[in-house]
Amino acid sequence: MGNLAGIRAFGGRAFKAIACVGLVAALLAAGDADAKSRKKKKPVPIPAYATSVAWGAVAGPSLGASRSIGGYAAGCIAGARALPPEGVGYQVIRLSRQRNYGHPVLVDMLRDFGQRVAHAGLGTALVGDMGQARGGPMPSGHASHQIGLDADVWLRLDLPPMGRAGRERLDEVKYVDYDRMRVTADWSDRQARMIQIAASDPRVARIFVNPAIKLAMCQRSWSDRGFLNKLRPWHGHDGHMHIRLNCPAGSPLCEQQAEQPDGDGCGDELMSWLDSASPAIEHPPGYKPEPRVVRKMPAACAPVLNAAGTRMASLPESGAAPAKTAR
Repeated sequence: MGNLAGIRAFGGRAFKAIACVGLVAALLAAGDADAKSRKKKKPVPIPAYATSVAWGAVAGPSLGASRSIGGYAAGCIAGARALPPEGVGYQVIRLSRQRNYGHPVLVDMLRDFGQRVAHAGLGTALVGDMGQARGGPMPSGHASHQIGLDADVWLRLDLPPMGRAGRERLDEVKYVDYDRMRVTADWSDRQARMIQIAASDPRVARIFVNPAIKLAMCQRSWSDRGFLNKLRPWHGHDGHMHIRLNCPAGSPLCEQQAEQPDGDGCGDELMSWLDSASPAIEHPPGYKPEPRVVRKMPAACAPVLNAAGTRMASLPESGAAPAKTAR
């Protein structure tokens, strides 16, 4: 009986061993088959209208009615207009970047803003990046600015009107001391007033500023504090304000952002931003980022990218050259 029990025990162990070997072999075979199927599966191609390369190569706006399509960080604009390089109270900087396009509502808002800045005696506002000729993702810089409703306006007001070449290589003045998380001594009533002018425009949905700048605006005495609700704290934005408009009429595919919380935004939320705010990442000259891919681009942007349109020639200092036809 003892020998029989031993044989049975040995047989059981042998069976278990054989079973384990079989299981391992099956798993290896399944893994090998899975690996082969993965190798055979081709990656999903990225459509051209989802890449920054395609949008950055377009020479001019599409023809037809103006429409903002999609979200601020995933969309495009049909029928954009260029903000004239200079006007009353403002000048566009870095024109070589060809990012002075937007929805006509944005162009009109910025021209009105410049006039109010001039009327208040604040100086000359410097308008930075708006959007590309047909919007879409940019090869470098912003994730938003894609549907013609965003614009950066620098906060420095110390420069006289300049020629276009002189506006290519300007330095942004930073108004935030990150050690103290307060505005610097360069901050003045003029910067505060310029932000207030922009935020008081009913076309403006929100303005992104550094948390320290929001705090400085909150600490001032204003006869009407309602505009403070539009000032939203965000990382960076220590030398410029990022103006964002509401979706305009006639753009049913434009995705409006959520409503702002009630109140002036000067309470606990702002305090939490002051504890975590960080400057924008500065890249060295010659830095070439990887092309940006926006996988949630609306399909309605494909015809905008490929539509017939116009190409704006370089404008001489004295006036405009006629537009030329392009794809």
